[in-house]
Amino acid sequence: MEEAEIRREMARLQRELEYHSHRYYDLDDPEIDDFAYDKMLHALLELEERYPQFKAPDSPTSRVGGTAQNTFAPVHHPVQLGSLQDVFDTDAVADFLRRTQEQTGGSLYVVEPKIDGLSVALEYRDGLLVQGATRGDGVTGEDVTENLRTIRSIPLRLPEALPRLIVRGEVYMPRESFLRVVEQQENAGEQPFKNPRNAAAGSLRQKNPKITAKRGLDILIFNVQLVEGKTFSSHRQSLDYLREQGFHVIPQLPACTTPEEVEAEIRRIGSERGSYPYGIDGAVVKVDDFAQRDQLGSTAKFPRWAVAYKYPPEEKETVLRQVEVKVGRTGVLTPTAVFDPVELAGTTVSRAVLHNQDFIDEKGIAVGDTIVVRKAGEIIPEVVAVAIHHPEAPVYRLPDTCPSCGAPVTREEGEAALRCTNIDCPAQLLRNLIHFVSRDAMDIDGLGEAMITALVEAGMVHSPADLYQLSKEQILTLERTGEKSAANLLASLERSKHRDLARLLYALGIRNIGQKAAQLLARRFGSMEKVMAATWEEIAAIEGFGEIMARSVVQFFSEEPNRRLVERLRELGVEMEDRSAPVSDRLQGLTFVLTGTLPTLSRAQATAIITGLGGKVSSSVSKKTSYLLAGEEAGSKLTKAQSLGVPILGEEEFLAMTQEQ
Repeated sequence: MEEAEIRREMARLQRELEYHSHRYYDLDDPEIDDFAYDKMLHALLELEERYPQFKAPDSPTSRVGGTAQNTFAPVHHPVQLGSLQDVFDTDAVADFLRRTQEQTGGSLYVVEPKIDGLSVALEYRDGLLVQGATRGDGVTGEDVTENLRTIRSIPLRLPEALPRLIVRGEVYMPRESFLRVVEQQENAGEQPFKNPRNAAAGSLRQKNPKITAKRGLDILIFNVQLVEGKTFSSHRQSLDYLREQGFHVIPQLPACTTPEEVEAEIRRIGSERGSYPYGIDGAVVKVDDFAQRDQLGSTAKFPRWAVAYKYPPEEKETVLRQVEVKVGRTGVLTPTAVFDPVELAGTTVSRAVLHNQDFIDEKGIAVGDTIVVRKAGEIIPEVVAVAIHHPEAPVYRLPDTCPSCGAPVTREEGEAALRCTNIDCPAQLLRNLIHFVSRDAMDIDGLGEAMITALVEAGMVHSPADLYQLSKEQILTLERTGEKSAANLLASLERSKHRDLARLLYALGIRNIGQKAAQLLARRFGSMEKVMAATWEEIAAIEGFGEIMARSVVQFFSEEPNRRLVERLRELGVEMEDRSAPVSDRLQGLTFVLTGTLPTLSRAQATAIITGLGGKVSSSVSKKTSYLLAGEEAGSKLTKAQSLGVPILGEEEFLAMTQEQ
């Protein structure tokens, strides 16, 4: 390559790596898998070794990766939490073994599974856990002590009270916990975690430790970083000690003495990786003797006494036999590939989600094709590509009508998903009911998911309107429901009839209409009747609305089942007028942005307070923002507000500002 071309390629690789590193380490939302990232990093490393004069001072190959987030206090690591050199074939492992043998005159090696989680350091003083921190960039991490305390396998007090001990481990989310959390997220209509590693990272970075505690995280300790009051001569000896102290330690494997034994262990771990309760993306080969490690030393980034062999994703070919289409609780049509069973990562799989029509079109998937499948993050099966296209089969097309109720399906601009337009569709009834009764909507106490499910399964409820026709006798027929709970539920239903119009509009679950948009609609038109009669041009003219949102409202109320639902609610006494005019102008001219979870107020309640006092609520932070109201799990909005110097309020300060003086 010409010099200019080499520079361009190195710059391109650096940009790509920095982008994907940021998404992986800082946002916990990767776009490519680890293997693709590692190959890209390896390509840049090779170019830098051949052309060191072109290496950038801030090259990703010189950093561990990740930055400490400003949502937690920074922690300086007294011993750097470095990374390992990745290798991708057994020849590279053999080269590593040969080099170390030549320099040490003979070494013992340990081979350990490389857990795909979040690296942390735990510090103990006089036997007590005093601090836990994420790796960050290897030098500075984040203080997540309180969240780490929620992991039950982390000992808070050690049997032997050494003056100081720092250990390093990998926090992970067990497969069973991951599948449970993803199911809960999908049921709540939330974007599910992509893989267990991101689930672990996202859970550990929660501002509220109670949320972390519910996620079922675990940890494996794999290294002593610093110790005072005791010495160890080998890695295996240090792990034996940590196990005695109550740590959940990386599985102890026999020492290897020859390249053949090392490679056999790598193959064995690879063949069994589907059976581990945690995801792994490789095997780590380490020199066991600490004196030999000191002799071998380290580069600026990697120790010379260890390498990480990275397993390529296991892929298999199989034949696609059919595509099943199910309607989710939010009305989305989800296609699932059904194929001849194949063994992947230790389990037999025969199904994989195809996501949407764009995904199918991009890969040209047709029934009868020979497809390539793998497990994303060693957990969720996915279709990678078409290996052999069936010569006579057309690319699969999703139906134009809902397979559950027969209503037309629609694809809104800017979305990939097809959705059923019928709010009474049986397939999405449960999800619609859960949303309708939620705290930010009609706020009906006593109607949790279990109760709603029981009512639907008993055939008592077929739409939100049916909730208001329930009798005490019907409720008492349900299991574990007594006189008092039935009376409380009926009273809560009666109270909910008098919620304001904005809550009702939000409760109806109109696509693209959140709490703020519902409030704007209620303020602009004043009654449900006028909202239903409004044209999309009139709605789009509302400040804060766009064409897509406006068309969503018009489309919703053009469907006869939805109009019938509104009429039934009206007949049953549900409020259809806007009663939320400002009661004061104390916040007139002030713009608030809300982020995170507040201790006692819901976002809808906080918004109601602001608008009721003449203030405005915006969805994005800018120089014009007057205040940011921040709760737990505040994210990028908090960061932007801090950078712009926007005043930040907690709930207590906010309530003090808005209460009568």
